[in-house]
Amino acid sequence: MRDDRSFIELKARQRAHALLDEGSYRELLDPFEGVMSPWLGAQGIVPQADDGMVVAKGTINGKPAVVVAIEGAFQGGSMGEVSGAKMAAALELAAEDNRNGIPTQAVLSLETGGVRLQEANLGLAAIADIHAAIVDLRRYTPVVGIVAGTVGCFGGMSIAAALCSYLIVTREARLGLNGPQVIEQEAGIEEYDSRDRPFIWSMTGGEVRYQSGLVEALVNDGVNAVKAAMNEALAKGVPAKHRTDNYDWYLERLTNFDTRKQADTEQIHALFAREVK
Repeated sequence: MRDDRSFIELKARQRAHALLDEGSYRELLDPFEGVMSPWLGAQGIVPQADDGMVVAKGTINGKPAVVVAIEGAFQGGSMGEVSGAKMAAALELAAEDNRNGIPTQAVLSLETGGVRLQEANLGLAAIADIHAAIVDLRRYTPVVGIVAGTVGCFGGMSIAAALCSYLIVTREARLGLNGPQVIEQEAGIEEYDSRDRPFIWSMTGGEVRYQSGLVEALVNDGVNAVKAAMNEALAKGVPAKHRTDNYDWYLERLTNFDTRKQADTEQIHALFAREVK
């Protein structure tokens, strides 16, 4: 069945529904379980019943799968104790399934600014658990990350994205370690103007990340396009060499990069001119 909806405009729960086979969706720790952050209320922030994290089991092309989708509209998709634990545990259980002969696939919909500042250390610990869980799981099955928009993927969760076996982005997506406002605050507006949208997308947008070989697929916004790229990635199986195993290649280029002048798209293309294998 064709689905012509915008993937970007879907909420996290709708994205998980769309990625799984029709009728197979089963949510774990759904909002009715009432498992939410114990820290936000005390700081005057209204918590969300699922803490902005949707974990769904089901099938993709008839095979067992888990889809984890972050709700970017809640606290900028930031990771706290509960939301981070939900994602880490889902990935850990998927790895355990694979070890027990149940080949469970994994897809992550990443709309996140990184750690939740109101739960800083707890969020950071959870993100570290997510990193470890991805590295464990990707030995058995591809871990496919999707960054569509509008929040993007930043902070410690950009490292989680880099650890994925395959990454899918739209042109509207952004992917980077530090967000524009953080860079501007620390380095000054002359270095990075967070209001200059064309400049920001020219540096961290989906298209430049794809052209630089840092992600595997650039797709148009739409459920059909995202699902087709996801199915293609899953069909490839576990990569012979993961992106993070190529750290020496990246380090060589970053070491030789001239930081005395403002970077631009052309320099980024030149820096990562060769396809990463």
